[in-house]
Amino acid sequence: MRDLIWTGTLNDAYAVGGRVGLYDTTLRDGEQTVGVVLDAEQKLEIARLLDELGIDRIEAGFPRVSEDDRDAVARIAGAGLRAEVWGFSRAVPADLELLADLGVRYAVIESPISDLKLDAIGVSRETMLGRITSAMRFAAEHGIHAAFFGVDSTRAERDFYDAVYASAVEAGAREVAVVDTLGIASPEAVAELVSRTVALVDVPVHFHGHNDFGLATASAVAAVRAGASWVHGTINGMGERAGNANLGEVALTLRALYGVETNLRLDRVRAVSERVRELSGYSLEPWKPLTGETLYRRESGAVASQFHDPPSIEPYSSELVGAERAVVLGKKSGLDSVRIKAEQLGIELPEERRAEVLARVKALGSQQRRLVTDDEFRRILEVGA
Repeated sequence: MRDLIWTGTLNDAYAVGGRVGLYDTTLRDGEQTVGVVLDAEQKLEIARLLDELGIDRIEAGFPRVSEDDRDAVARIAGAGLRAEVWGFSRAVPADLELLADLGVRYAVIESPISDLKLDAIGVSRETMLGRITSAMRFAAEHGIHAAFFGVDSTRAERDFYDAVYASAVEAGAREVAVVDTLGIASPEAVAELVSRTVALVDVPVHFHGHNDFGLATASAVAAVRAGASWVHGTINGMGERAGNANLGEVALTLRALYGVETNLRLDRVRAVSERVRELSGYSLEPWKPLTGETLYRRESGAVASQFHDPPSIEPYSSELVGAERAVVLGKKSGLDSVRIKAEQLGIELPEERRAEVLARVKALGSQQRRLVTDDEFRRILEVGA
């Protein structure tokens, strides 16, 4: 696939190599997107899509939220997916008992650990630490492979953070997650915290980041460079507020810029993105990296003149991400634009007519304040033919 990536040599000095696992939380954290409601059948469909996409771990949901969520978790856990199916739980025995009853053998167990969160719910550090260690012991005793998830851990006081994570592992946590709940940490701060956590505990470390400052992908990369084994995220970056890390973008960035491999099928991301949007009822910016509608559409005449040479105008091949390249016409088109479009439509456009046709295309695009359709272009060609 390296021959489909055209980023030059500038990044070579910063290559990391290796491989990282992807943990998808679209069905739990992603569904917390305002206005999104997915039923059990839709969640099962998305879980199958994620499995085919190459996601390593799928968080099926938080079954104590509702009967619908419980049904979805049960159906996904029993669907025979290749991916590991994980549940989500608070540090509450009833939550964990339900996961065990549903046959979910892997679970993220969350508890808030920043003073801001603890003060808001009126729980002391000592009480919360006791709940965490009890929950981890319960999970270990009931055969649940648990990852401790310290909510708002990027704003936790350092000594308490260290005590919580060390105690969680001592009590039975098999993995831990560094959690930037409000997306407040800079990539440099994420790297420092992940590195410290890797040194603190002898278990795999995850990173779960949000995008409130537009840094979720950068922070995920920083976490991997600092030793994180797993990156959390969602399809399309779905989630509360500004959303979560976008797993497709993270995987593409890791591969193309840092030489880090994942099991994600980049050529399937656009199709999965579109289906998840359909089921969730929202749209994306057309210029979105990897999945954007206009990613491989070229309107500018200057760019169209280089359309025959993709590496000169694109950082990675459309083939890599399963997209189609196209020249579109409008106000910003040039002579090469109308030539290429005519060739694509199988219409002969003599060189002496190109300037006149271009003028009509630009006038129509400016007047209508949109692109010129193929049918409109055909009609323009008919005038004076």
